[in-house]
Amino acid sequence: MLIEHIGIAVKDLEVSNQLFGKLFGKPHYKTEVVESEQVSTSFFRLGDSKIELLHATGADSAIAKFIEKKGEGIHHIAFGVEDIEKEVERLKAEGFQPISDKPKKGADNKLVFFFHPKSANGVLIELCQEIK
Repeated sequence: MLIEHIGIAVKDLEVSNQLFGKLFGKPHYKTEVVESEQVSTSFFRLGDSKIELLHATGADSAIAKFIEKKGEGIHHIAFGVEDIEKEVERLKAEGFQPISDKPKKGADNKLVFFFHPKSANGVLIELCQEIK
């Protein structure tokens, strides 16, 4: 398991792209809308990991609710795995609380699965696997 990316919830994607572009000294390399999650994403590559900016495209999306409750900031940590089904079952057996029933298609050509922050010291955990 490795850190694949850190997700950061933002109010304004364009302003945040400029801000983080200055911080990292390079522009984002990709944007993508995930309609099913009502989110627009932007990615910055940092070595072997990435930063994913998340902007709500709908008022009732998880990102909009997160920002309303907590403000902008770190939303989740994503770990890259080779076999998402196996890791989901392993973590469930270890007592981590799943948010959904099965992995689904996410941004950046990944299958994704989330575990509730209550079972990970307040950190939303995402598992992701490259779709082949």
